[in-house]
Amino acid sequence: MHHQSVALKTPQFPFPPHLHHPNRITSRLLFLPISSSSLHTNTTTNSRCSAFSCRGFQIPVSNHPFPNATNSFAVKTVDVATLGNLCVDVVLNVPKLPPPSPEARKAFMEQLSSSPPDKQYWEAGGNCNMAIAAARLGLNCITIGHVGNEIYGKFLLDVLHDEGIGVVGICEEIDAVNSPSASYETLLCWVLVDPLQRHGFCSRADFSKEPAFSWMNTLSEEVKRAIKQSKILFCNGYDFDEFSPGVIISAVEYAVEVGTSVFFDPGPRGKSILHGTMEEQKALRQFLRMSHVLLLTSDEAESLTGIANPILAGQELLRKGVHTKWVVVKMGSKGSILITTSSITCAPAFKVKVMDTVGCGDSFVAAVAFGFIHNIPLVTTLALANAVGAATAMGCGAGRNVATLKQVVELMEAPDLKEDDEFWNELLGEHLDSQDVNFLSKMVLNGSNGRRNHVALQKVVSELLPKLKSSQLEGTLSS
Repeated sequence: MHHQSVALKTPQFPFPPHLHHPNRITSRLLFLPISSSSLHTNTTTNSRCSAFSCRGFQIPVSNHPFPNATNSFAVKTVDVATLGNLCVDVVLNVPKLPPPSPEARKAFMEQLSSSPPDKQYWEAGGNCNMAIAAARLGLNCITIGHVGNEIYGKFLLDVLHDEGIGVVGICEEIDAVNSPSASYETLLCWVLVDPLQRHGFCSRADFSKEPAFSWMNTLSEEVKRAIKQSKILFCNGYDFDEFSPGVIISAVEYAVEVGTSVFFDPGPRGKSILHGTMEEQKALRQFLRMSHVLLLTSDEAESLTGIANPILAGQELLRKGVHTKWVVVKMGSKGSILITTSSITCAPAFKVKVMDTVGCGDSFVAAVAFGFIHNIPLVTTLALANAVGAATAMGCGAGRNVATLKQVVELMEAPDLKEDDEFWNELLGEHLDSQDVNFLSKMVLNGSNGRRNHVALQKVVSELLPKLKSSQLEGTLSS
């Protein structure tokens, strides 16, 4: 992927340019029973919605009842639907990251916007990262969100289409003049990279008291159909930048009602939402109660619970949750932890040459969704998630540059764990007497040490590789 330099006389490219495009695959929308007439555009003259933002897939809704969230996935034809956070990243090199003050950051962004960057620096961003990573693992994915009718929106739709990902447009009829408005344009996120490879992010949503798409007040029937036909609805904290808390929670409550599992990753916005408006705080509490899977970093877990130890923080989130089955804590270069009411599962990270960490967390989440849907063992799910995140880190940027299935398979064929016994022993020491601990290890043979069960990496890889290669073969045959 290309990175443009800003305010530098000589452009610099800290990462090697993207030399090849991921293999194109035929649209996975074929799994949806959709006729050509199912694609439609809104032609109402008083609508702010463009032909692109209103484009939706009419997904037939089964008459099968969904009495609770534990229902079988058999009647659901979509694996993962992402809610909101559809944006175009513009990746730029800068001599230094913008100052923290909102006024200075806004001026910095306006300076960047005054000279639109070349298309080679654009990339699909936000929830597109998770959707693309999930689709490349073989999951059927759709995105629910708003895309404007301008060059950035068309670019985003083309990228998602090429990756086999459907788009369900969020559309609402309102009385408005037909003049262009930033409130209906595709969101741009400026991804800024300094000489030390640190990242800064800014978009117009950072400087508004209202959500970017505050004109949306209700869920359309198309959006409800999409949620109902999905096994997982993935939401993150950046949804609060786009939609009102009421709209977000209505989507979550509807998902629970129709048996769709809710995945929630608060991300960096979690802390500000925790101290935001009363409506935002209420919505966050509802998310933490109603989500089936919570995904967060150790810092984010501490912010939400006030507990520094990530395992204790995860157990606290489980206790407060109504539907929560898993709490997954991303530990960065150390690995990851998956906490349930009955067990603790730990997986050290893989040793790889890290080029860029943007998109790693989104890729990780996609693999967790894969494990959740296919009901694979927890330690195997974490191993796969670490591998997909690591494979993305070996590349440059997110969007179309997240890990391909081929890259994940190659990493798993010659894996090397970054074990840190001192770190894990200290973290787990106080929990060994209370819960079973499953630990991914380099050990050739499985074995137990008290309540800690060592699961051999070799065993996990031997079970996982055939599944991945099968998905890889299916993708090759369909392309």
